[in-house]
Amino acid sequence: RDIVAGTNKYKTRRCEDIVKEVMEVMAVHKRCGSILGGIHLEVTGQETVTECLGGCMGITEKQLETNYETYCDPRLNYAQSIEAAFSVAREAKRARTA
Repeated sequence: RDIVAGTNKYKTRRCEDIVKEVMEVMAVHKRCGSILGGIHLEVTGQETVTECLGGCMGITEKQLETNYETYCDPRLNYAQSIEAAFSVAREAKRARTA
């Protein structure tokens, strides 16, 4: 779910919310006995993009304007995307062994 940053009107998302939503979907699939076949995240390999809030870099609303490039959906930058991927992988491994 996208949000609009109150101070500058940029369309954004919180990195932590994205990861939380994926974890919730994984839990639903586990309860239903089905398999989540994959996920799609809007990401960029650029380290300096500031389109999503939070994550390990702690991007704030003020920092969004530093390097906000998207014309559509906000993307996780390089560090945020790696953080999200490792979080999902840890949860998938934990779910398999539980």
